[in-house]
Amino acid sequence: MQTELSKELGVEHALFGFTPFPAVAAAISRAGGFGVLGAVRYTAPDDLKRDLDWIEAHVDGRPYGLDVVMPAKKVEGPKNQTLTEADVEAMIPEGHRQFIRDTLAKYGVPELADGEASGWRITGWMEQVARSQLDVAFDYPIKLLANALGSPPADVVQRAHDQGILVAALAGSARHARKHKDAGIDIVVAQGYEAGGHTGEIASMVLTPEVVDAVAPLPVLAAGGIGSGQQMAAALALGAQGVWLGSIWLTTTEAELPSPVLVQKLLAAGSGDTVRSRALTGKPARQLRTEWTDAWDDPHGPGTLPMPLQGLLVAEAVTRIQKYEVEPLLGTPVGQIVGRMNSERSVQAVVDDLTRGFEKAVDRINRIAGRSQQ
Repeated sequence: MQTELSKELGVEHALFGFTPFPAVAAAISRAGGFGVLGAVRYTAPDDLKRDLDWIEAHVDGRPYGLDVVMPAKKVEGPKNQTLTEADVEAMIPEGHRQFIRDTLAKYGVPELADGEASGWRITGWMEQVARSQLDVAFDYPIKLLANALGSPPADVVQRAHDQGILVAALAGSARHARKHKDAGIDIVVAQGYEAGGHTGEIASMVLTPEVVDAVAPLPVLAAGGIGSGQQMAAALALGAQGVWLGSIWLTTTEAELPSPVLVQKLLAAGSGDTVRSRALTGKPARQLRTEWTDAWDDPHGPGTLPMPLQGLLVAEAVTRIQKYEVEPLLGTPVGQIVGRMNSERSVQAVVDDLTRGFEKAVDRINRIAGRSQQ
C-alpha cells in the first residue's frame, strides 16, 4: 500500500496510526506503518522524554511522529496575559463542581485516597504545555508533527520545517483544510464525523474528496470510520494518499487501557454505541455513550464548560471512575468503527488484516474495471 507520501516518509504502508500508547506506536512502525504518539496526556516533560526514549529503543529504526493539541484559541486573562493552570481552575463555577459531586455520589464512586494523584489532567490542551512537549520532541528524530485542533502557530510550523519535519493538521471541513494550506501545513488529515475524539459533522465519504480538491496538490490522509482494508482502498479511491487510524488500536494487546472492564465494553459495543459529547474536553468528541455522557448532555444539567475548563473540571472524576471501574460511567474516546473491534489482537495482526483486505479490495475493483473495458 504505497503512495507518494509513504515513499517520502520511508514506510511500507500508507497507514498512519495515532495512539496514546508508546508500545502501540512502536509496533505500528515496526509493522510497516507510521506510528504517531499522542502527547496530550504528558503533563511532565520528563515523562514524554522517557517514552520517546523507549520508542527509539523499540522502533527498529523505523520512522514515527508526534501528535500535540494546540488549540487555535487560547484562554487568556486581562490584557491577553497567559493564564496558569491555577488561574484556569479558578474560573470553574462551583455549581459545576457540585454537579460532579452529586453525580459521583449517585453511583457510589469512592473518593481517592489522601494524597493520591488525580491522574491525567488535560493541561495538554493549554498552549504552554504543548510547547514544553515540543521542546522535548524536537530533540528526537520525529518525521511528522500533527496538531489535532487547527494549524499550529506559525513559529512552530517554521521550527518543524527547519528540522525537516513534516507538519500535519486535522480538518473537519474543506474550509478548515484551506486554512491549513494557507498556514503552510504539509499534510491535511480529513477527519470525518465517524471518528473518535474531536470531530466535526461531515461524514468521511463526503469530506475526503472535498478536502482533496480543496488543498491539491497537498497530500490528504482520510480518517474516521476506517478499520478494514476495504475502507482503506475506498479512501485512496477518493483521492487520499493514506489513512489515519486511531480507535482500532485501543483493543490491541499492546494497548494500556486503564481497565479490563473498559476493554470488554469496547469489545461488546456496536457502531451505534458512541456519541459526540462535550463531556470530556468541552469540545465535541466522539466517545462511548455512557451514563456519564448522558448526565452532561442532559438539558436539565449545568452544561459543559469550554476547553480547557471542562477537562480540568472532570479530571479527578474520570480518574475515580476508571480506578474503581464504575461500569455505567466508564467510557473512552472511540469512533464508530468500534463495531468492528470484537477481539483483542496484536498490532501486527491488525496491520496484516488491513493490508490483506486492501489487496483483496483492489483486486476486486481491478476485475470489475477489466470487465467494464471488454
